[in-house]
Parts: sequence; structure tokens; C-alpha cells
Amino acid sequence: MKKLFTLIALLAICFGAKAETIVDAEVDFSKYTSMDQLPKFSWNGSQEAFDRLSIVNGCLHWHSTEVTLNPDNGTEEGWRAQWFPIGGVNAEVGVTYTLHYKIKGDHAENISALGFGLTPYGQLPITTEWVEGTFNYECSKAEGDILMQAGSYVGDFDIAYLKITHEGKKERPATWKELLVNGNAEKSWAELGLADVKFDDMKDNIKVCFWSKEKGHNMNENNGWDPFVGEIVVDPSDSKNHAFICRAQTADTEGDAAAWDNQIWIQSPRAWKSGETFKLSFRYKASEPVKTQTQMHKQKPSDYLHYVGIGDIEFTTDWQTFEKEVTVTDDQGKDGGMWSVAFNLNPNVKTPVDFYFDDLSWGEMVLDHGLFVASKNTETGLVDYDYDNATEFTYDEKEDMYVATVGTKGKKESWVNEIQISTVRGNDRQFKANTIKVKGALTNNIEDWKNFEDGANAKISLPAQGVWTINLIKGDNVIAVEQIEGDAPITANPTKIVINAVERDWKPAKTGDDVEPNTPQDGEEGVGEGQVWDNQFVIMANRELTTGEKTIISFKYKAAKAAKVSTQVGGSEPGQYVFWNCIGDVNFTTEEQEFLKEYTIPKGDNDADITTKSITFNLSEMKDANTYEFYNIIWKIDGKSESLIDQTGDKNFYVKTGAGTTPAPTGITEVTAAKAVPTIVVNLAGQRVSKDYKGIVIKGGKAVLNK
Repeated sequence: MKKLFTLIALLAICFGAKAETIVDAEVDFSKYTSMDQLPKFSWNGSQEAFDRLSIVNGCLHWHSTEVTLNPDNGTEEGWRAQWFPIGGVNAEVGVTYTLHYKIKGDHAENISALGFGLTPYGQLPITTEWVEGTFNYECSKAEGDILMQAGSYVGDFDIAYLKITHEGKKERPATWKELLVNGNAEKSWAELGLADVKFDDMKDNIKVCFWSKEKGHNMNENNGWDPFVGEIVVDPSDSKNHAFICRAQTADTEGDAAAWDNQIWIQSPRAWKSGETFKLSFRYKASEPVKTQTQMHKQKPSDYLHYVGIGDIEFTTDWQTFEKEVTVTDDQGKDGGMWSVAFNLNPNVKTPVDFYFDDLSWGEMVLDHGLFVASKNTETGLVDYDYDNATEFTYDEKEDMYVATVGTKGKKESWVNEIQISTVRGNDRQFKANTIKVKGALTNNIEDWKNFEDGANAKISLPAQGVWTINLIKGDNVIAVEQIEGDAPITANPTKIVINAVERDWKPAKTGDDVEPNTPQDGEEGVGEGQVWDNQFVIMANRELTTGEKTIISFKYKAAKAAKVSTQVGGSEPGQYVFWNCIGDVNFTTEEQEFLKEYTIPKGDNDADITTKSITFNLSEMKDANTYEFYNIIWKIDGKSESLIDQTGDKNFYVKTGAGTTPAPTGITEVTAAKAVPTIVVNLAGQRVSKDYKGIVIKGGKAVLNK
């Protein structure tokens, strides 16, 4: 009994706060009497959907007499009637969400529901009786709106409510730091020395927080008009107050305008990447009621990034206040990240309208900055991520690197096998948004340095569960780990497999005496007798795997010529085809690269579960003969101490060379050193030196002269 109590206490300590059901979004349609009152998400939806939707008897009511059609050719396209009935969730990749619904129709038929990355995750099962149900789905993309497509449902159905929840712990309250300068418009730009900032002369950390573009104003040499530093005027309703103004003009006499003819930007002084959260607030009004659209833009005003902004904004002639915590989606955080929220003032501006903004605020969370590591044991479940108490790296001045230890020596219950390393601490979501991603599989070798880069929500797999020291060199962006105690690590199989792929039979065959043969294209099928699978390399697992099992695959690779290699899911016999979607294309070059991917066994044709035992590489995507090399191969179960291949020898590897042959055991036992070449710079004595060191140094395994 004492042991059981000790285990329960330990679990409580390891897992921290108890998980609870958190309501992320909820829409009760009984609260509304018209469609105009409904909250709006993403771009809201298509006209084909809203032509069929209304609020009837406290429900969202669908009525349709025909399947939605393509207006150009009249073909049936049910997906055209689509809308976002619920959303606004700061969705987090990897979190499992639950959709709750209550629905009834005049006949039984499912309607499609997609979301959180536009990944199909289920169907709403409509029957002739009210159905209250749920289904779970894992978020694959940080976009928290649900899209429904019902254009194929001919008849009537009603939705009473929708709700999105997930299991988790509530975040501790955030403290916010103001980033904007002059957000209250109480100083002139001249007083701040910013009056002459030009659209074409944007600087990093620019302090201008409000930009405007007005039809016909600030013309450029291309007969267009550029954004300019927003004008500050006396508030017409309060002479003691100042506000920003955009004097939006109509496009022409008929009022036909592009949505971006008149625009406003609220700009942050820094970029925001995927997963980061900021707090935006402002007051707003206009000289007449009008609705505007919003987008996300890059650093330079008018540099479009993504169509999903902060939703449509309904202006009235009275001051209103907008306030929202915004989590940047994957698409909004791409290409260097988003810098500004853009307001597209047309097409609803048909006559000149003055838009006023005041009290702009862009809040950044107050967080600890540095290097922090949180850890987990996915195998035992005894240790889970505790981001609030993530361990801070210490700087080892002698070794010129940052060092941290995860797990406690002598306490097996503290062993871990997975970590996340972040540059901030103090908020779970922000911790995960600012993590690093390792390029390659870590090994139990303190000299096996791996490169790393930024990677939101990146998890780093350790070679085995145990106590580990982590060494990180910031300037070179490299990391290495070493086990202090724990299970025997899974190591890379050092066998080098060399495949001398023969030329593919690519010559086209004539279809008639007077017909010229077509010119073949690399990778094209049906030309001549050759196929992309004429040359293959196969990695065979030691056991069968089924749909849903999560694995990690890693290897080093290069080729005599640059080439694309496709992959497919193999069967229980070498070369046996199961499904086309495996680990994606592998792009070979003449330089050594390292491949690393979390590979979940997919579903097959018709969404059916599959059984597989192998990964097959098709080496004849290019028609030319080529030499491919694979080595340092790891294939293991994610989060467990189970290697799917032997860690020595070549029994798991098969090679096919030439059409009409079958994959055979490699018979190749050449072994390469598993030790990687550090990317750090050392002198001839083996001591690490700075990149500015003068003299002969060893860099990338080669002696070079630093001048």
C-alpha cells in the first residue's frame, strides 16, 4: 500500500497541475435571431452557403433544393457551399481537440467537417433524430477555425450548438509589455523624429505604428499610390484628444474598387512567427457605418502575407474598442513572420469615408529569455513537460558552450527520453513557439555535433531514456548530448549501402510509322519500358507495423549526381507495394546530408488501415545511371526503446538494380564511422577557437587558413 501511495504522489509531482476540460469556443444558436448576429471566423464562407442558411427556431437552419454547381460548366461541386460556423481558437499543433454538436435533418446523410489545418477529421452524422455527439481530432496546423461543406445535402437540417474543447491545464495569467510608440497619437511624428520615414525606406524595429494608403495620394512612378506615415488629427468628437486618420477615397464614379485601394496598417516593431501570441487592442470609428476586411502583412506595409487577419471589423460613427489575444498561425508566421495587421477599406467604401483609430496597443508577453530545456519520458509516463519549471542552461566559459542536465542521477523515475529547448520561459505556448529543431538524430556521443534551427513546437528525441547532459553552442547552432546513466541507447546502423543504379529504359516507342516519338521527361511514366521503381533500396523492419504507429526514421545520404528519389510504403516482402504516401521525396546531392522525420504509418487506399514492414526508395525518378549511398540508418518507434532494425549488419537492407529484377540482400558490409564531423572551429591542438582566430584551423574536418 505504501508503494502505491508513493507512486501516486510521484505522479502528482511529475505531472503538475491536474488536467481539466477547457472550452475553447462555443456557439449556441438559440442566442441569435438572424445570420448577421452570428460571430464570424476566417473569411466567413461562400455565398453559395449563405444563400441556404438562416436562423430558424433557435437553430442554424440549412435549406437546399439542389447540389451546389460550378457556375462555369454546371457540374456538381458540393464543396462550394462552405462556411465557418465555429472557430477563433488559438489552436496548438499536436493537441487533441473535441468537437461537440447537436444536429438533426430531414434525411440521414453526413456533411463534411474540416479544420485546424484543413485536415479532414470527420463527418457530422445527420439523422432524422436529434444527435448529440462528439469526435476527437489532432490539430495539424495552428489555424483554429472549423470549415463545414454541405453543398451535397439536398433538404433541410438544423444545428442547435457547436463547442470545441480540449484537455489541459489553464495557463498562468500573462503579463504584457507595450511595444508601440505613440499608440495614443498624442505626439506628432515630427516630435518623435519619424515624420520623414518613407515607405521604401523601412528599417528594422521601425517605430511608426500606423500607416495609411489613400486612393490617389502619395503617387509613385508607376501611377499607383504608396502607403505613408499615418496622419494625426484632432478628434472631431473631443478637441482634447488626437487620433489617427485615413481619408479613404472611392475608386471611381461608380464606386468600383479593389479591396486594397484604401488601406490601414497597425504595425509591430518586430516580426512574429508561428505559435507566438500577442495582444492587440485599439479604438476605432468612421464617418459612416462600414465593414472592413483584415489581413496579415510582412514588415513593409502593403507586402501581403496571409488573408486571415483578425476578422471583419464593423465600423460605426461612435468609438468602439477591439481587444484580442492573437496566436500567429503557420501561414501567418512564414517567410520571416508577420509584422502588421492590414485593414482593406474597399470594396464597401463607395464614397469617401474618414476612418479614425486611437489608443493602439500591441502587447508582448513578459517572459524569461535565455535557453531552457523541458523534458519528458514518453515510455514510462513518469515525467511530463513542465514548462514553467524548465531548466535553464548555464554558460561554461572554459568550453564556450551552454550546458544543462535533464533527469537526476540515481533516480530512475526521473529518466527522460524527449526534450524541448526554447529561448523563452513563462508561458507554455510561447515556450513551444520558440523551440529549436535538430537536423539529424542525436547520438550518445558528446563529439557528434548536430546542427539546429528554429522550429515551432519541435520535440527532440534522445537516444534512450536516462539522465543526459546537453551541450549547445549558440554561435555555431550545434548541439550534442551524452548519457550519464540509463538504458542502452539506440545507435545508428553504420553499414554503408552503395547502390549502383543502372540507366532506366526511357526511350519512347513509336505508335505508328509516321509518328515522331515524344521527348521523355524525367520521372514520366508510360514512356518506353522504364519505371521509377526499376532501381530500389528497401529498409525492412524486424516486425510488422500498422496504421497509426509512430516511428522515427533517420539516415545520412548522398549521390554521385543530384537526383530526386520518391518513397513508398512497402509490404512484408522486399519490393512489395502497399501505398504511395511514405516519407516523401528525398532530394540527393553530391554532398552528405542527414534525413530525419517522424513517420506515422499512414492509411492506405480508400482510407483503409494497412500493414507494412518496409520503406521503399524508388531510385529511377531520373533516367540516368547514378550511385546512391545510405548509411547511419536509424528506424525506431517514437518514444520507445525499440529499434525496428538491427544496429549492426546489413540484414535489414535490400537493393534492386534494373528492370525485371527483385530486391535482394545487399551483401555489403562496408562500415562507416558513426562520428559526425563537428562544425565548430578548432586549432591544431584540438582546442576550440573563435571564428575570428588567425592561423591554421580545422573546420568541417578540413585544415584551412584563417587570415
